[in-house]
Amino acid sequence: MPDPTPPSDKTLRSPHALLEAGLITAAQKEGLEAVAHHYATAIPPAFQQLIQGPDDPIARQVIPDKRELQTQPHEQADPIGDDALSPVPGIVHRYEDRALLKPLLICPLYCRFCFRREHVGPDGGLLSDSELEAAFRWIEEHPAIREIILTGGDPLMLSPRRMTHIIQRLSNIKHIEIIRLHSRVPVAAPERITPALLDALETDRALWVVIHANHEREITKQARHAIRHILGRAIPVLSQSVLLRGVNDTEEALEGLLRALIAARVKPYYLHHLDSAPGTAHFHVPVEEGRALLERLRGRVSGLVWPTYVVDIPGGKGKVPLGPDYLIPTAPDHHPHARGVDGKQYPFT
Repeated sequence: MPDPTPPSDKTLRSPHALLEAGLITAAQKEGLEAVAHHYATAIPPAFQQLIQGPDDPIARQVIPDKRELQTQPHEQADPIGDDALSPVPGIVHRYEDRALLKPLLICPLYCRFCFRREHVGPDGGLLSDSELEAAFRWIEEHPAIREIILTGGDPLMLSPRRMTHIIQRLSNIKHIEIIRLHSRVPVAAPERITPALLDALETDRALWVVIHANHEREITKQARHAIRHILGRAIPVLSQSVLLRGVNDTEEALEGLLRALIAARVKPYYLHHLDSAPGTAHFHVPVEEGRALLERLRGRVSGLVWPTYVVDIPGGKGKVPLGPDYLIPTAPDHHPHARGVDGKQYPFT
């Protein structure tokens, strides 16, 4: 592969654009045209400048791969049951006290491992005014719901005007206590974190931002600047990451990511086991490998840096923690034992 050309000031959205940018070869282009018929591509300038080669951990996340058209028997088009648990357009209700609100299906970049790849794209659904109002009415009619998670797509791709409307409408629903936004924007398109957008997030409810980052190089100077502006509005910032083969599946890579996040004042929240979306098997890391990886990091990183390793059970059954076990079962008449950071077993009461 030729050396990449200087990053474009535009988002790359086609195999032709990737070829011109030096991110794929002419031999790859034909195969990736077939991928483009199924899944959207978008690599914004902030990510283009981070790519150092074809096997780079940033490149693997965002450059299309012909293996995306190979669906394995265990993979599902709706791996965590979003469609089955959607009572009205834009709403997913999986847990009793919270629900997802997806006001749009557009992202600043399109991750090659995303479990919503079948739905998101530059022409993805923006809820109409009537659909959005129907979603609000549904929330109002379910007083057990205390938390709304804005996702999609990426909610921080909304205009400040529309974001203001959504935040204020949710804030006026008495039983909503928490509003959470899940976003890739602070790392993928940090220039979008403007004063106007931050003004739109003003609310008297508890509002949290959860950023998605998978490699320490994503936490750039520009990303840290955007995060600092969010924090400056008294909005706490958490992170979620996906454990990905060739991206963050080594002790060094995962530790580097976690340390970069906490240095940016971002609390690591979730480390996700890969959802079984079609064509993502080349990113798969077995659960036991992930558990062992976290166990090896125990004692090397602070508890502040430690994420909860989770899997979303297929079919919409919800998240369960997969963290390593430190309790060693013993006979009923003996004290239980736990493993210390030195790997040895110690009794406790």
